[in-house]
Amino acid sequence: MKKRIGMHDLTEGFYVDLQLFAGLNTNTTLSTGEGNDLSAENKTFYDTTLIEEASAQLVHDQFGQKRPIPQNGGKSIEFRKFSPLPKATTALTEGVTPDGNKLDVSTVTATVSQYGDYIVQSDVLELTAIDNTIVEATKLLGKQAGSTLDTIVRNVLIAGTNVTYCPKLVSGVETAVTSRAGLDDTAQLTVDVVQQVVAKLRANNAPTINGDYVAIIHPYVAYDLMRDPEWIDAHKYAQPDNLYAGEIGKISGVRFVETTEAKIFTGSGCPSGLAVFCTLFLGDGAYGVTDITGGGLQTIIKQKGSAGTSDPLDQRSSVGWKALKTAERLIEPYIVRVESCSGRFSANAVAN
Repeated sequence: MKKRIGMHDLTEGFYVDLQLFAGLNTNTTLSTGEGNDLSAENKTFYDTTLIEEASAQLVHDQFGQKRPIPQNGGKSIEFRKFSPLPKATTALTEGVTPDGNKLDVSTVTATVSQYGDYIVQSDVLELTAIDNTIVEATKLLGKQAGSTLDTIVRNVLIAGTNVTYCPKLVSGVETAVTSRAGLDDTAQLTVDVVQQVVAKLRANNAPTINGDYVAIIHPYVAYDLMRDPEWIDAHKYAQPDNLYAGEIGKISGVRFVETTEAKIFTGSGCPSGLAVFCTLFLGDGAYGVTDITGGGLQTIIKQKGSAGTSDPLDQRSSVGWKALKTAERLIEPYIVRVESCSGRFSANAVAN
């Protein structure tokens, strides 16, 4: 009599020697890790799965100027920015062709770095696993890759020099704040602050992104802002196909994209016992990123026996990812970092 387990037909009474010659951090049937079916014909499927899972996490990535990974071009990558043309206030002379103007293009060079991780499984786990767990492992690795690469971009953006601190508000009286440490739990993001930031971006001639500016916001900060009567939920003004990843709504000409990866500061430099939240307001062309397609993010699958003499009994297989990534701020006035607290959440929020 046979009993069907996953993709394998095993005869009842089948015994397995669990004394594996497994390397360090190799998942086995005795571990809590999951196994994978690393068949070569499924690699394209796993590649697509990894990219899709990673892409969903790339909230900070989606508004940057995209650049492909340079092939055989070393570790440096160039982002280009164009300076605006001056006003043409000199009157034309009748019948005389003027000299005209030229583009002023400058480049910003960044160095790409490599990141990655992997999961190893034993042959016995692959043989006895009930589920096709490589799909789940690939999804987890994809999410890990996406959140890793998104954090790299975020950390570049929050280091910008253009910052606004939300004012403290006590009994209807505002008090200006000039440093992160000067914030308190009344210094919350409000519509008035949003409008001030919009005015700042417009004064800096920051172009909009599809007609609006974009802000990347933490759910705790969005909680306060969404309670304002001027708030418009995303489903009320846009078709699903036109929404950004994570978009929740808009107010005062700014479309807000929500992510738990929006930066939270705690500890040194922050008000005592309170977390400080960063909301990033962006204009078009503010920063550049390397693309995850075209070699930017890869799935790496190694089947049993591929390691040669280092795996003499064909006991280990693996799935992993590696990526080349960098980001660069291109036009500082097009990025505004707004720092605020939350009366409801700052006391318990954890730095990320």
